[in-house]
Amino acid sequence: MRAWLAVVAVLAGIGISFAADPQSSLRNDERWEQGRKDLAQGKAAEAKAVFEELLRQYPDDADVHLFLGMSLLRLRDPQAAVLAVKRAIAANPNHVDARTFLAWIELEVRGDVDAAIKEYSRVVELRPDSPEAYANLAAAQKRKGDVQQAVVSLNKALERKPRFATALNNRGWIYTEQEKWAEARDDFEQALKIDPQDQGALQGLARVLEKERDYAGAQRILAQLNSRSPNFVYWLDWGRIGLIRFWWILLSIAIAVAFRGRFKKVRTEANG
Repeated sequence: MRAWLAVVAVLAGIGISFAADPQSSLRNDERWEQGRKDLAQGKAAEAKAVFEELLRQYPDDADVHLFLGMSLLRLRDPQAAVLAVKRAIAANPNHVDARTFLAWIELEVRGDVDAAIKEYSRVVELRPDSPEAYANLAAAQKRKGDVQQAVVSLNKALERKPRFATALNNRGWIYTEQEKWAEARDDFEQALKIDPQDQGALQGLARVLEKERDYAGAQRILAQLNSRSPNFVYWLDWGRIGLIRFWWILLSIAIAVAFRGRFKKVRTEANG
């Protein structure tokens, strides 16, 4: 539930700058501004009341239905939120934000991957130049297990926005699952050029370095992540790699000692 609320909070924040149709009287209605502010500030119940009031005056306004849906999700009523967003789409079938929000609910809240793919695909049709639309579609395709198609969608996102860290990160993690270590490393390194503090890219690069047996490098990255935001997963990986690294050191020493002993024995026998 906290994951839902975090994302909806972001949506609400974006919504503060969301403008109604310039020709709509809603644009000049103080309640519209107040409702969005309430939602952004976490006052979901107050926002819901404002949007319901607005709908009595603007029953066919897609934007009001959408923001009512956001308020309902903040209030932990996903079924009612879906109904509200579907009313927004019925009022305006080409409403990209409403379809994107509905797809997100279907994927992250209701777990209906096929419904999410359907909505995200429609968004791609409406906004074929949007890298975000392709990245969202890729997330749903990946969740379904169609990783090849997810990579195709991420490639299209990156064609439109080469410095798109999220797409680079997501593609990098798909490559790690496919054990395409060189491709994964390239994506994570490109993402880190955009944002050197990107935790997902740092964790991904640590995974690649481990597979390349650069255990010291992997540990340095995980130590950096732990120092910035202590996380049990990072600490566990750091410790696990440390054990592997220590084991390899011991094994190398044992092999060196064995070879040295063997060499001495051969030299002794050769000298009679």
